[in-house]
Amino acid sequence: MKKALGVTALTVAVTLALAGCGSNDTTGSSASTGGHNQQDVAFATDMIPHHLQAVQMAEMAQTQASSNDVKTLADQMKAAQGPEIDTMTQWLKSWGEDVPDESMGGMDGMDSGSNDSMPGMMSDQAMSELGAATGDTFDQMWLESMIAHHEGAVQMADTEIADGKDPDTVALAKSIKAAQTTEIATMKKMLTP
Repeated sequence: MKKALGVTALTVAVTLALAGCGSNDTTGSSASTGGHNQQDVAFATDMIPHHLQAVQMAEMAQTQASSNDVKTLADQMKAAQGPEIDTMTQWLKSWGEDVPDESMGGMDGMDSGSNDSMPGMMSDQAMSELGAATGDTFDQMWLESMIAHHEGAVQMADTEIADGKDPDTVALAKSIKAAQTTEIATMKKMLTP
C-alpha cells in the first residue's frame, strides 16, 4: 500500500512537471525567426521517430500492462509527446526539410544504421518481444525499455541544448530533458520491489 501511494504521488509530480514544461509556449506551430542550424534539423528529424516509438509503447501499455500506474504514466507520455511530434513536424516543414514518415514509428528500417543517431531506440525484435508480453512481465519489460528510451532522448536533448541555434528548438529540448528525467526517476522507483 505504501509503495502504491508513493507511485501515485510520483505520478502526480510527473503530471505537474509536464504541465509546467508545457507552459512556455515551445509547442507553437512555427519555430522562431532567429534562424536554425543543421543540429536543429537533426534533432527534430530524429526526435519525431523516437517519440513515435514511445507513443507506440505507450499504446501497448493500455492493453497489456497489469499496473494502473504503468497505464497512467503511459497515458501521460503519449499526451506530452503527441503535441511535440506535431510541433517538430511544423518546424521541419517551415524550414523546407523532409519530415520523417509516421508509419516508421521508430521501427521498420530504423535500426539499419540510422539508429546510431537515435540512442535508446528499440529494435524490431525488442518491440515484438514487448508486444508479446502481458501482465507483470510486460510491466517490467516496458519500464526497463522506456527508461533506456528516455535516457536516449535526454542524450539527444543534451546535444541540441549544446549545439542547436533555434531558441524554440533548444527550449523544447530543455523541456523534453526535464520531463523525461523526472519520468526516468519515477520508472526506476516503480521497478524497485
